[in-house]
Amino acid sequence: MLPFDYQRPHDVDAALAAADANARFVGGGTNLLDLMKSGIERPHVLIDINHLGLGRVQETAAGVRIGAAVRNSDLANHSLIRTRYPLLSQALLAGASPQLRNMATVGGNLMQRTRCDYFVDPGFEHCNKRKPGSGCAALHGSNRTHALFGASDACVAVNPSDMNVALLALGARVNVRGKSGERSIPIGEFHRLPGDRPERDTTLEPGELIVSVDLPASTYARHSHYLKLRERASYAFALVSVAVGLNVADGTIQDGRIVLGGVAHAPWLAERASQELSGKSLAQIDGAKIAELALDGARPLAQNAYKVPLAKAAVQRALDRARAAT
Repeated sequence: MLPFDYQRPHDVDAALAAADANARFVGGGTNLLDLMKSGIERPHVLIDINHLGLGRVQETAAGVRIGAAVRNSDLANHSLIRTRYPLLSQALLAGASPQLRNMATVGGNLMQRTRCDYFVDPGFEHCNKRKPGSGCAALHGSNRTHALFGASDACVAVNPSDMNVALLALGARVNVRGKSGERSIPIGEFHRLPGDRPERDTTLEPGELIVSVDLPASTYARHSHYLKLRERASYAFALVSVAVGLNVADGTIQDGRIVLGGVAHAPWLAERASQELSGKSLAQIDGAKIAELALDGARPLAQNAYKVPLAKAAVQRALDRARAAT
């Protein structure tokens, strides 16, 4: 790890004043510090955000506001989240290990970098995310855990977060502050697809700080489910995950959302599958048809075609559990 300075400002304005393109904000550091040890991230200063008053979960007139420094374990077990947003609680508890959840923060989870082996191991020369213009070794190399949707010739890696999948299903907004002011970013516009700039995971500008996440009042509390399929029972990233939320009134689905994880550079909203849910009774849901629509347009690579039937089965199972929930 290269030398760096450490700063612990006591308010957001001071944190922003200390930030530049070569600084990094740090909460739990569960991802950032690993990347620094590997020489992938090389900030000259770390700015500690744990003392900025960003560690609260607050009820608002519109829903709930979650501070960027809230720990994943605290959020998963918060009474407001468990009762009104169980989908988010389930997703958080599916991630990492209890020890990591006790350290990891909401802001850090939003900023997680991909876990492609070629990216996290600097021994591999060809990775456009780590070294723009060097090529993508995974495109024709080991790609069994990589993307089905939204990839490009520059990158086929996937977003590893469980929390982000649930946040997209719940229609969250990410509130950020920078030296030029504040803005609120819909979660669906926060993470980028790789295109020809895979080194940029998000739409944050240099020096901007995530301060909170807003969740609108949820209509999915009763009928929702988060399902994660992985190669071992714990402490493993998703091969495929599915967040399902159903807004049911008088036995009829008013609207619903199906979001896939582990299949793209960002959480992936299955738009046609989600639209197909509207107007159906719970008993009328054709899980097989919904699953086909959810995977329509998938473009598997040489080694990850197994993800397509796996994801279809996951969609059907998550749907079954969401509609059976009481």
